[in-house]
Amino acid sequence: MKRIIIAAAMMLLGASFVQAQTQSQNENNDKFDVLDSTVVSAFRAGTGTPVAYTEVSKEALNSNSVLQSLPMALSLQPSVVAVNEGGTGLGYSKMRLRGSDPTRINVTINGITLNDAESQEVFWVNIPGISGMLNSVQLQRGIGTSVNGPGAFGGSINMQTMLPHENPYTTVELSGGSWLTGVGTVATGTGRTDNGFSADIRYSFNTTEGYLDNAWARLHSLFASIDYLQGDHSLKFNYILGSQHSGITWEGCPPEMLETNRRYNPTVCKGQVEGFRGDSDNYLQQHIQGIYSHQITPNFIWTTTLHFTDGTGYYENLKDKNKETGVKGQFKLRQAMDNNFYAGNTNFKWKSNTFSSVLNFAYSYYTGDHFGYYMTFPDNVKDENYYSNNGKKRDFSTFLRAEWKPVNPINLYGDLQFRRIKTIISGPDKDHASLDYEQTNNFFNPKGGLSLNLTKSSQLYGSVAYGHKEPSRSDIKEAIKAGRAESIKPEKMLDFEFGYQFNNGRYAFAVNGYMMEYRDQLLETGLLSETGYAIKQNVDRSYRRGVEISAAVQPVNWIKLEGNTTLSRNKILGYRTYVDLYDNINDWHFVGQKEEYYETTDMLLSPSVIGAAAITLTPVKPLELKVAWKYVGKQYWDNTSCDERSLKAYDVLSAQVHYTLTKWLKLSVFGDNLLGRLYEADAWVYRAVFQDGNTYTEAGLFPQAPMSIIGKITITI
Repeated sequence: MKRIIIAAAMMLLGASFVQAQTQSQNENNDKFDVLDSTVVSAFRAGTGTPVAYTEVSKEALNSNSVLQSLPMALSLQPSVVAVNEGGTGLGYSKMRLRGSDPTRINVTINGITLNDAESQEVFWVNIPGISGMLNSVQLQRGIGTSVNGPGAFGGSINMQTMLPHENPYTTVELSGGSWLTGVGTVATGTGRTDNGFSADIRYSFNTTEGYLDNAWARLHSLFASIDYLQGDHSLKFNYILGSQHSGITWEGCPPEMLETNRRYNPTVCKGQVEGFRGDSDNYLQQHIQGIYSHQITPNFIWTTTLHFTDGTGYYENLKDKNKETGVKGQFKLRQAMDNNFYAGNTNFKWKSNTFSSVLNFAYSYYTGDHFGYYMTFPDNVKDENYYSNNGKKRDFSTFLRAEWKPVNPINLYGDLQFRRIKTIISGPDKDHASLDYEQTNNFFNPKGGLSLNLTKSSQLYGSVAYGHKEPSRSDIKEAIKAGRAESIKPEKMLDFEFGYQFNNGRYAFAVNGYMMEYRDQLLETGLLSETGYAIKQNVDRSYRRGVEISAAVQPVNWIKLEGNTTLSRNKILGYRTYVDLYDNINDWHFVGQKEEYYETTDMLLSPSVIGAAAITLTPVKPLELKVAWKYVGKQYWDNTSCDERSLKAYDVLSAQVHYTLTKWLKLSVFGDNLLGRLYEADAWVYRAVFQDGNTYTEAGLFPQAPMSIIGKITITI
């Protein structure tokens, strides 16, 4: 840890040194753009690639409310449903894409996977303020193009960090508003110097009390980058730090409390103890990247990236008794993690007027310690260890992708990927169950398709892709404890994408049909583990089929209208689920499990209708007004299609106003949920049955905040 912090300090000192250099625009700026863009272009779809995707620019990301983490900032994109546990936007956020949960969304930053190797999820709260660090985001839907890391079974988010500015700059942003929210950001950069150096640094602090009780958050983020360009060579170092301290909110609000106190959070009850604020999550994550690119010929570029992530933190809960020793009193139980992730990839990109190809090799190694210990309360003296286990994961992959234009209107696409993953888990869990497990998976994932340029403005395309995805640590843990570790299977999916798009600069229209056919999908049951992970089970056959429609029109230069909608069916065929069976509601003696069978049923949290619309007005140059509307259809808590366990459809209206007073001063106001809708955006559920026919249901829902207002001042020098 000390070595990482020292390395970061050296980078920041280097940035200060570079800023003292004479400033000018580099004469090789065009070549620099090519070299820097190749870092992510190897993994992104291009204009002729027959997959469904959208691009989000740096300007669009920076214009969003400071309450919006990256998932919330992407919520207006097709087929996206974003939710925040605390109800405001800061803190724990996640997004679903075509109904697929976050573990099925592959996320990369400069080509390196950001998904946690074990849970396969990205915890966005660990990288607060990441939107301000980015140059662009490409959001692919479906399997898409080959990338590093877990399979993209719902889609992928490909992020590129900010590029050097042409000139020196300093920016200060101050925001504040509803729910005692405050955000402060300072950024500065040198611009490109005569000798090819540039440096940027950005620090942000976020604080909020949140909407749900105990949804407070104190978040720090730091981004530093040093870049060097000389002739045909480019070298870049990035450092990203995220530090978060936040209240635990994953239990949500019980349904019976929504009418009387929809902000109720069960964990806040423990906060009534003097000196203990409530259950909390505390985590520090640091990322270091080194990226080297060499333009060997005008058509041939080689890029290599090395990456290291260090993460450490813990959940904290107040207990009334130390279970290990039987000593009565109050203790704090800390369930901790200490993990390291090493990754590297190298790729070779060839591009000419009619042919382009990418050959990529990637390897990553993850090791993570999971352990728990007691702390005496209130003096915080470590009492004893509780449990300790370790997880390791090795991931090697390679892919070859090519696009060829044999004749002018036709673009042929092929993509072959091989991936080998070895997973090892050892040691006891906190219930003393042994987690000893070792498994190696080999996956071959082919993709292919074509696009046809009907005119300069219109295109038809179609593709088919086959993918695999390995179980997560949580999936394996639950299977081991259920005595079925040998039966847990990797997932398989066949993805068909076909569509039409038109764009002449003034009008744009796109329609995309998809058929995502699953075998052995590891599907959420609606139940969460004690630490907030979704518990899953393999289902033999399931599918997601739908159509995505989007359109945009700019009738005059100062008005822009945009909208999209997704209509889908998300079904499980021959679904068997098992409900815990007890003798009676008074004694709760476990008897076994009762099987429930559904010939056809809906997947949980997969709305059949999703829509969004926005209008942007710039009546005069200093003023910009944007109004956006989001609609999400009915969703079920579990996979039983039971109306009693469903979230009602909801719609949300938001607006933002930006006014540029001078070149260096800009004022912004953001309003979220302006109609004050009282709605819940996510849920979990546990069910049990008794021998006398009675049932028991326990659930948690996640209410979102009513109207929120945030003001922002931006000063740029």
